[in-house]
Amino acid sequence: MEFTSIPLKGTEYLYTYHNSQQISGQTGLVGYLRADFGSSDCGFFHTWNEHRADYNTDEFKAEFYAAIDYFCEKGRFLHKRRDMANFCYEVGKTFEYENGREFGVRVDSEHYAFLMRLNPNKGEYNLYCYCYKKDWLDSHLERSGKGIRFIDSKYNDLFRISDGGCITIEYPGEKPVERYCRFIDN
Repeated sequence: MEFTSIPLKGTEYLYTYHNSQQISGQTGLVGYLRADFGSSDCGFFHTWNEHRADYNTDEFKAEFYAAIDYFCEKGRFLHKRRDMANFCYEVGKTFEYENGREFGVRVDSEHYAFLMRLNPNKGEYNLYCYCYKKDWLDSHLERSGKGIRFIDSKYNDLFRISDGGCITIEYPGEKPVERYCRFIDN
């Protein structure tokens, strides 16, 4: 089985980090894999963090391990740190707020989407791979693309911001506070 990796688009990078229970449930998060290459730069030391045991089916495991094994082959970006570094700098898609330290790709199997945050730097975790039910994630991403609606007490629109956007809250006599916002539902 062959897989293709494509750079993360739009707000997909938000799903390569821990999210609320509600967002994780709506997107069909199965769990995530965290890995590093170790001090030899050639190991693959990993930990699986399960979110929903009932989603961790044999079908999921087959598609997930096929994707991971595919990218761990010689010359591919999970083979060793140098391969990951070459891949990341070749792709050149960085998360804007990470100063070029992390790169993101999406790999789809038949039923699942694997959103990978790659960091080729030694001494840090090199991979976070968040695993979602593909149709659930895509549906959530489509709905979140309309932005987060802020309303008044009569449900009239005040303004919208994009998913992951920031608002500033000002309290009389206090410093303004910035808060990042995530899309939950309409």
